Amino acid sequence: MLSSTSAQILAGGRGKGTFDSDQKGGVRIVKSPREAYQSALNMLNHNLTTKQTPPAGLPVHKLYIYKAVDITHEYYLAITFDRRRSSPIILISDSGGVDIETSDRLHQLWFQLETGITPEIDAYIQAELGFSDSEMKVIHKLLCDMVRLFREKDATLLELNPLVKTADGFVCLDAKFEFDNSARFRQGDIFACEEGGDEQEVRDAEKLGLSYVKLDGNIGNIVNGAGLAMATNDLITLVGGRCANFLDVGGGATRDGLVKAFKILWGDERVKGVLINIYGGECHSRDGHTLLRLMFPGIVRCDMIAESIIAAAKDIGGFKMPVVVRLQGTNSEKGLKLVSWQESGVSKVN
Repeated sequence: MLSSTSAQILAGGRGKGTFDSDQKGGVRIVKSPREAYQSALNMLNHNLTTKQTPPAGLPVHKLYIYKAVDITHEYYLAITFDRRRSSPIILISDSGGVDIETSDRLHQLWFQLETGITPEIDAYIQAELGFSDSEMKVIHKLLCDMVRLFREKDATLLELNPLVKTADGFVCLDAKFEFDNSARFRQGDIFACEEGGDEQEVRDAEKLGLSYVKLDGNIGNIVNGAGLAMATNDLITLVGGRCANFLDVGGGATRDGLVKAFKILWGDERVKGVLINIYGGECHSRDGHTLLRLMFPGIVRCDMIAESIIAAAKDIGGFKMPVVVRLQGTNSEKGLKLVSWQESGVSKVN
């Protein structure tokens, strides 16, 4: 009996990806238990590289093995957001599977969540993809269920690829769902399924109220504010560097949270140096009252950042890499004085 062995990682393009062990793909058809066992040995605990992974790939710790399906035709079906039009959109193609990324037969249908799947949408899909009336009834119900799930669960992507036609009807062989992180507070059942996996740093940072984006370089980047983070990353790239991340501590960061954030960064073995770029904002009126902090109460102080750097260094036994600190704004002089070698004992902070 034919079976399919599929690598489970949080990235697409697995079928056309390659393992570092045998240069084969992440989705394989096997003909016997022995062949399945050998495939598993070459897949588990090895890195799979696809168009959507870092260059080194992602480690595979789980496989999905299921009975192979006799496929008549493969389709692609997805619902996501078109941000340019501020509208949800249906994406459908009669060229599903591993070739969808290069397909020129992808149909785009914009719709409103309030109205859902209209007769006009059904008519277009049936005419373009050639479904029979009975097949279109199945597709219509599937689309309606996807729209309901998209709306009720705060989804940002529902992707069925491939959705295949067999002698017994339609079968979804693979799916990818993404949900809005901002809806975590009301979608507890969804986010309870979340796995730590290879992006544990991101989840640890989220628990602290911090924003962590993992990149593929070797320079750590700690900033406050998304705009400053992107500008700092651009400047590092402009002079030939490559960022391992940016870690945005935001305006509401606490000392304890920052210490834990620094530990997340120091635990990344790829990081060979760190740039801490903080702009602390606070302005005063002529009578001495704080204005900016009244308007934006979370704006961070540079001396608190400095205290967190020192505390983190002490907790991890000193920095084992070059650390460059730029503090400007509220209490910046005090902060720079705190992180100087004479007062902090942190000899590798410059």
